[in-house]
Amino acid sequence: MLLVGFWFFGYQGEPVSPDSNPASATDNVAGDADMDASPACAGDDECGDTIIAEARVPDESLVDNYNKSCATCHNAGIAGAPLFGNTEQWAARIEKGREVLYESSINGLPPTMPAKGMCFSCSDDELRALVDYMLDAAK
Repeated sequence: MLLVGFWFFGYQGEPVSPDSNPASATDNVAGDADMDASPACAGDDECGDTIIAEARVPDESLVDNYNKSCATCHNAGIAGAPLFGNTEQWAARIEKGREVLYESSINGLPPTMPAKGMCFSCSDDELRALVDYMLDAAK
């Protein structure tokens, strides 16, 4: 009943933005896979082997979709949803593999995970990106 109430009244939890990191999230929201390595200097400068890693910030529409749908459960742990950025809670799901999680987000996982994760306007590719975003935060 509580879960239905949250869906009906549109509880969104605490929003996540590219510029801030919720207390429950890991320090590396982008995840190691989203790191680009580039030389520390440009042009003809001699700079040796120094490398700087640049983190890519998630696309704003991705974060908006997360906040409008996934955050409802994943920021509060409703119905057993693993918290955003909580490595321990995501571990068993990560072991199943991304493809299984993609299918769960697209088709739902009754009785708790609704089809499309309540992002009914999201395409399958956008849902996969949301899964990737949450998995990368749990690394």
